[in-house]
Amino acid sequence: MINYLKSELYRLLHKKSLHLTSIICFLLILAAGLVLSYLPKVDPSFPYATSPFFYSNVISSGVLILIVGLLFNIALTGKDITVIKQSVAFGISRKVIFWSKLILTLSYFIIVCLIGIGLMVVLGENLFTSDTQVVISFLLACLNMIPIILSGFLIIHTLKMIKVGEAYIVITLFFIYTFSGDILRPLFRSVSGLNNLYQYAPSTLLTENLLNFMNESVKFEFSYWLIGVVISLITLLIGSQKFAKISID
Repeated sequence: MINYLKSELYRLLHKKSLHLTSIICFLLILAAGLVLSYLPKVDPSFPYATSPFFYSNVISSGVLILIVGLLFNIALTGKDITVIKQSVAFGISRKVIFWSKLILTLSYFIIVCLIGIGLMVVLGENLFTSDTQVVISFLLACLNMIPIILSGFLIIHTLKMIKVGEAYIVITLFFIYTFSGDILRPLFRSVSGLNNLYQYAPSTLLTENLLNFMNESVKFEFSYWLIGVVISLITLLIGSQKFAKISID
């Protein structure tokens, strides 16, 4: 597995599109901060040139972050089906292929996210009025988001590995991380014991996290990690089994 990881890492690091996407993400964060801080000079009554509003753009962008994760994942699972066929032909197990690609793409995604969070804090503290409590609240909100976002990345990886198209993956992401709570609420409203199930839907948790941040009441929530871990484990279990059986043509 180590040799395969090394070869895949070499391929990953030589993907120009991957690094370009990362740079674009960082530039967009920088541009958002600069524009937001400049607007009061044009319109003194502009009310949103604050660090909480700046940070809220990340807390409210769960699906957008996952779409960026999809772009990263495509780097090793997109049009490389021929490489996978060759690896299988040379005796590399599908289990090794599945987990190696996951480890590399997930690691890259996490590193980019951490750099992005660091860049947000630096910009927020220097372009707007510095407030330590706001930074702490932002980091707590990010901590709550981590398991939910990672579960989405694992769904992306699983669907890509079993050859589901990108359009269907994006639809799935919107369904789970934007609309799931709105769908579950009326569906189980009249079912005793399940009428509050929507509160644990990923979309509801992400919305609640944003509202708590904006209301300055955000705190670490164990339920976010519980739901994220459950989704992740189920996804990986199903994904690894499916990939072991699909035809690689």
